[in-house]
Amino acid sequence: MDRPWYKNYVGDTPKEITVPDGPLWAGLDHAIKTYPENIALYYEGVKITYRELGELVDRAANGFTKLGVKKGDSVAIMLNNCPQFIIAYYGALKCGAIITPINPLAMPKELRVYLQDSGAKTIVVLNFFYKIVEAVRDETGLENVIVTAAWDMMSKIKQILAPKIVYKKEMKEVPPLREGDHLWNTWLADTVPEAPPVDINSSVDIAVYQFTGGTTGIPKAAMLTHDNLKANCEQCSAWMDWIAERGKESFVAALPLQHIFGQTISMNLAIAWGSTIVLVPNARDIKHLLELIDKTKPTFFPIVSTLAISIYSHPEASKYDITSLKLSIAGAMALPPEVTKRFEDVTNSLIIEGYGLSEASPVTHSNPLDKNLRKVGSIGLPFPSTDCKIVDLEDHSKDLPVGEIGELAVKGPQIMMGYHNRPDETDDVLEDGWLFTGDIAKMDEEGWTYIVDRKKDLINASGYKVWPNEVEEVLFEHPKIREAAVIGIPDETRGETVKAFVVLEPGETTTIDEIRAFCKEKMAVYKVPTDIEFVEDLPKTQVGKILRRELRDQKE
Repeated sequence: MDRPWYKNYVGDTPKEITVPDGPLWAGLDHAIKTYPENIALYYEGVKITYRELGELVDRAANGFTKLGVKKGDSVAIMLNNCPQFIIAYYGALKCGAIITPINPLAMPKELRVYLQDSGAKTIVVLNFFYKIVEAVRDETGLENVIVTAAWDMMSKIKQILAPKIVYKKEMKEVPPLREGDHLWNTWLADTVPEAPPVDINSSVDIAVYQFTGGTTGIPKAAMLTHDNLKANCEQCSAWMDWIAERGKESFVAALPLQHIFGQTISMNLAIAWGSTIVLVPNARDIKHLLELIDKTKPTFFPIVSTLAISIYSHPEASKYDITSLKLSIAGAMALPPEVTKRFEDVTNSLIIEGYGLSEASPVTHSNPLDKNLRKVGSIGLPFPSTDCKIVDLEDHSKDLPVGEIGELAVKGPQIMMGYHNRPDETDDVLEDGWLFTGDIAKMDEEGWTYIVDRKKDLINASGYKVWPNEVEEVLFEHPKIREAAVIGIPDETRGETVKAFVVLEPGETTTIDEIRAFCKEKMAVYKVPTDIEFVEDLPKTQVGKILRRELRDQKE
C-alpha cells in the first residue's frame, strides 16, 4: 500500500512508533520519578505535585482493593474535571480494574445501560449526581458507591464556604447518603499509599470501556487496551515532540476527561510528559476559563471548534492575556477556516485540526504543527504507525482511487479490540484490523484527508447528495452567523430538503432571504437551505459536538 503522506511529515517525525512496555500507569510512574516536584494538577488555586499525586493514586488503589475491587472488575467514574477523576482513574487501573468513564450529565436511563453493560460494581460519583445513581441502583450490580464533592480537594476555607455559598442551591437537591456508602475524603483517609501487586498483559488487558454512540443514540463500549491508549500517547508525542519540552508544558483540561479526547490528550499525554494539568470544572463558564488561561499561562489546549468560538466571541475576551498558548489541537468536529483565523488572531498561536474517534483511542490524523504546511479544512495526515484508505460506501473490500468520496478506514496500534458484549456491531466495523469509521471522506494524492460528513447525515435532495458539513462551512462564513447546523428533512417533491438551524452573533439581525442569497453565491442551488430556523443555541454533547440527531428528532 502506497503511503504518500510520509513525505509531508515535519522534520524528524518517525513513520512508526514503538509502544512502550508496561501498563498505562507506567507514564504516571515515570513522571513521578522524573519530575516529583513539578505541579501535576492545578485546581481552583490548589496545586498538587507529581509526588503528591502518586501518593493519592496509591491510596486510592489501596482503598479500591479494600472494597474488593480486583483485576478485570469495572469501576465507573461519574465526575466533572477535578483531581478526584484522575486519582480514581489511575487508582482503579493500579488494581487491574477497567475504567468506565460516564458523562456526569447522564440521565437514569443512560446510566442504567452503562452500568449494566460494563458490569460495574463500584462507582465514584459527584454528590450533585448521587440522586441519578440512587434512581438506578436497584436495577444494577452496584455494591460500592463513593461520593465526592466538587470542593473536596479545594483549600480548607473553600471546603467550608463552597457548600454554604457557591453551591447552596445545588446542595438542597442532594439526598442523604445511603448507609454503607462512602464519602471521598473519609474513604481516602482510611488508606495507606500502597497499590496492590497486579499482573497486566498490556496488549490484551482492557484499561477502559469507552462508551460511544452519543451522536447515533446507541451506546456501545469500545474496549481499549493499555497498549491502545499508550500507543496513541506515543503517536501524539511523535507528532508534537518537536515543539514540546518535557516537564515544562501546561495543558488546559477544559474538555471533559470522561470523553476520550480529553482523557488521552489533556490527561494521559500531559501526565506522560510530566506537564501541569489546569483542570477546568465547567468549560461553559468562559469568563472563568479566560481567567484561568490568563493566570496559569498554559501552552497546550485540546479544544473543539464550538469552544474556540465561545472564547473569541466572549465580550470580555480582550481583557485577558491568552497568548501563552503554543498550540491548540481541535478535534471531535470540523474546524471551519473562519474559526481557525479568528481564534489564531486572539491567541497569537496555532490551532490545527485533527481527527479521531472513541474506537481509535482516539486520534488517527492530524495536520502538521506548522502554519505553512497545514491544510485548513483537512484533518491532516495519518499518524505514525497508522494506515488509512478510502473504501466504497457499499463494498468495503473495494478501495477507491485518489480524490473519490467513500468511507474512511483506519488501521493501527490504537484501534480498539471491539465493542463490549456486541459481537455483531464489532463485525460491522472491524475487519482484518481495519476500522470502518462511518465517516465519509476523500484523500488527495499527497495523503491529505478531508472529512465530507457522517454516513448517516447524508441528505438526498432530488437525487443529489448534499453533505451537511459543506453547507455549514458556507454559513460560518456569513459575518452575522455564530453557529450553524444542517440536517435533511422530509419533502414531498424532493424526497429530502436542506434545513439549517442558525445561531446569530450577539446583537445581530438578518433575514432568511439574506442568508439564502449569501448561500446562492457560494454553492449549487440544490445545496442552499430551503428552510432556515433561527435558534438561541444548538444541542451539543458534553464535549461540544453539535447533535444533528436531536435536531432531526425535534422535527419528527
